[in-house]
Amino acid sequence: MAKKVNVIEKLIAELCPNGVEFKELGELGEFYGGLSGKSKDDFSNGNAKFVTYMNIFSNIAVNTDINTFVKVSKDENQNKIEHGDVLFTGSSETPDECGMSSVLTKKAEESLYLNSFCFGFRFHDANLLLPEFSKYLFRDEQMRKQIAKTASGVTRFNVSKKRFAKIKIPVPPLAIQQEIVNILDTITKLEAELKAELEARKKQYEYYREKLLTFREKEYAK
Repeated sequence: MAKKVNVIEKLIAELCPNGVEFKELGELGEFYGGLSGKSKDDFSNGNAKFVTYMNIFSNIAVNTDINTFVKVSKDENQNKIEHGDVLFTGSSETPDECGMSSVLTKKAEESLYLNSFCFGFRFHDANLLLPEFSKYLFRDEQMRKQIAKTASGVTRFNVSKKRFAKIKIPVPPLAIQQEIVNILDTITKLEAELKAELEARKKQYEYYREKLLTFREKEYAK
C-alpha cells in the first residue's frame, strides 16, 4: 500500500508541482432541489423512481436498486439526477450529520428523482471529477468538517447552500484521482472481506460455545 501512495506522490510532483488546485464549489457547478409540489398520495402507486434520504445517508454511492416510487407526469418540471451528481441530505438533528453525501456513480437506465429533503450538486464540467473520486472526497473527514459548518439551527439543523457554495475542494488531475480511487477501492474491499471473516468467526465461536457449554443432565438408574 505504501508503494501505491508513493506513486500518487510522484504523480503530484509530475503533474502539479506547485500543489493541487483548490476551488470553491460555487465556481464549479450548481445546486438543485429535490421533488417539489408532491402530496402524500403521489407516493402511492408511483410511476418514477426516487432516491430517498436514507439512500444518500447510508451510501457513499447511490444504491440504484430502488423500489421507492413517486407520481411524475410528463409535463412536470422536476429535476432529474444525472451520472456524476453529488447528492446531499439537507438537514439533521445534529450539524455533524448534515450534508451527508452520495454520488450517482452508475448511469441510470431510467429517470431518477431526488427526495424533497435533499439537494443535488452538478458540475459544469462532467469530466472535472471522476464520480468514483467524488464519492470518497465528500465523505472525507476534512470535507465533513467543512460541510458541518454550513449547518445552523436549534433542535433541527439545516444546511445553508450559500455557505455550502464556499466550500473548497481539491481538483487533482484525473490520473491522480484514478490512482486514489484504486487504492481506496482496494482498502474498501479488504475491509468488507475482513468484516465478513469476523462475522464468520463470530458465528463459529457462538456455535462451539453452545456446543461445548451445553451439557446433558446425567441420568441415574432408578
